[in-house]
Amino acid sequence: MPTSHRVDATPATVRWGAFDAAFPPVACIASGDLVVLECVSGGPEQCPPRDHPDFAIPPKLLAIQDAGIPRLGPHILTGPVAVRGAEPGDCLRVDIERIELGADWGFCGFRPLAVTLPEDFPYRRMLHIPVDRAARTCPVPVGPGVTIPLSPFFGVMGVAPPEEWGQISTKEPRAHGGNLDNKEIGEGATLFLPVHVAGANFSAGDGHGVQGDGEVCINALEMCLTGHFRLTVEKGGGTKAPALRFPRAETRTHYISMGMHEDLDLAMKGALREMIGFIVARANLSAADAYQLCSLAVDFHVTQTVNGEKGVHGMLRKGLIF
Repeated sequence: MPTSHRVDATPATVRWGAFDAAFPPVACIASGDLVVLECVSGGPEQCPPRDHPDFAIPPKLLAIQDAGIPRLGPHILTGPVAVRGAEPGDCLRVDIERIELGADWGFCGFRPLAVTLPEDFPYRRMLHIPVDRAARTCPVPVGPGVTIPLSPFFGVMGVAPPEEWGQISTKEPRAHGGNLDNKEIGEGATLFLPVHVAGANFSAGDGHGVQGDGEVCINALEMCLTGHFRLTVEKGGGTKAPALRFPRAETRTHYISMGMHEDLDLAMKGALREMIGFIVARANLSAADAYQLCSLAVDFHVTQTVNGEKGVHGMLRKGLIF
């Protein structure tokens, strides 16, 4: 019988900016169990002043900021959570059943050398944006004010990378998942990740209240979120015949392929090849058939252009082919 678990965000249950196969799990659950991960976002340099009258920093985020946790990359991740029975070559199915808003504000900024247009914006700017939890909107304080509906998701969801990679930054998305920044993978969506180590060791963080495709200035609405994730192992054939080699996802309406590369053209080719392979496997069509169907029926989007490894994702409407 599946059970539920909860992991709160504390200095003992988070990692700041790193994935590593050597990180010990903070919890171990059975395949099919639900785990609730409380996730916080923001370093001191991104948060409002601690005495700000309108934007209160959550006490758990303050405790993490003050704990002296080593920082490799930008994101605070809760986890990892091990799933019993997961082995290299398997697939970890991550059903995102619910996302709760964790704060009454978020932030969106940019800085020199780290954006899509660094030559146009060679300076720092930070907006702290209020969140209306009841209305699920954020009034952005620009011009006369622009109110945007929220559509929360986790920018970072990933498993432990292969042991030989060592410790890697959370900045770049790779075969283990990580900083995917894919706004389609929100509440009700499912993410599929290739397993590289025993237990899979899943972590999440980098809560986004809303984001446009591209995430062009390096930030979405960065905010604290709590995610309800059901983690299920889908068995593969070991490392020689893995169930999955690269992340993919699906929503209630679409199948999603992904490609990542520092060259956006090569990221596009990766997402296209992943979608061709998915269609061939599911529909028993030739690669040429699938290639032409992709041109006719699959929409490809620029996921993000700011994570070093840029992202493209393809979306195939469910029911069109299968």
